[in-house]
Amino acid sequence: MKKRRLLLAVFCLLLLLCGCLLLLRMRKDRVEPVTGISEAGKPLVGQLLGDLLTATESPSGSGAQTIAADLAAIRAQSCSDYEIANSIADHWQRVYLDPEYRLYPDTGDASSARAEAGIPDSARHAIAVLGYELRDGQMQPELVGRCEAAAALARACPSAILICSGGATGASNPEGHTEAGLMKDYLVNACGIESERIFIDERAMTTADNAVNSYVIMQEHGVTSMTIVTSSYHQRWGQALYNAVGALYRQQYGYAPEIIGNYCYDIETDNPVFRNSARIALQQIAGVLGVPMNAGRAPRP
Repeated sequence: MKKRRLLLAVFCLLLLLCGCLLLLRMRKDRVEPVTGISEAGKPLVGQLLGDLLTATESPSGSGAQTIAADLAAIRAQSCSDYEIANSIADHWQRVYLDPEYRLYPDTGDASSARAEAGIPDSARHAIAVLGYELRDGQMQPELVGRCEAAAALARACPSAILICSGGATGASNPEGHTEAGLMKDYLVNACGIESERIFIDERAMTTADNAVNSYVIMQEHGVTSMTIVTSSYHQRWGQALYNAVGALYRQQYGYAPEIIGNYCYDIETDNPVFRNSARIALQQIAGVLGVPMNAGRAPRP
């Protein structure tokens, strides 16, 4: 009888231990959502996003004044909302509205671009490589191009880590291949990049997911700065979204690495929707912030 009770106690203890381990695994695998904008501030931030789009699509001399007025209204409502909104507006103006902003396309040798853009060769710098939809479970040429660009930059920054982000995409992908998994295989086997430098996020299904999941990996490895590698038409779009998520992440967790420079696979898209990257980027930022994006005010004459 005592032996039976002892076995039962051991069995219950093992079940409890397994449950705890499973819970810890689930917590580790889960990416916590980031939140930030107050309910009262959402209409004001939505107005700002609309005015950023107007300033991009219909430039005028009053665009900067309108944006400044939006930020002043947000600041009067909430200082925490203002920190996020100001980060988004400042980065947007540098990336989309500054005619001097330069993209660095991959030429095979990234050394000069690294020097000009100020990209550090440091173990605390991350090269974030964004995925592209798979076709029949395999990488399309555009994703191969992004990997080649990432490999060139990785050779120019041999101390930096790489983060490949992208889930199991594509209509016909029965084996569940992921963008990130295939990207790592290609970088290691075709490009000769050391496997231990490459970390992967195999869950992201959107650019916003890319950003959130990449920040989790970067925080785990003490990364302080990053460079995004993607296609040329997607570079500004990707940077704006990563910056917006970074502003939320910084407020919630007190951490977000600085986006330094860029490096991209130079390609023109034949998708007319993607050519309008500013509108898509702002719509996705609005979705991340949970705000309704207003149409934007007409530019003043």
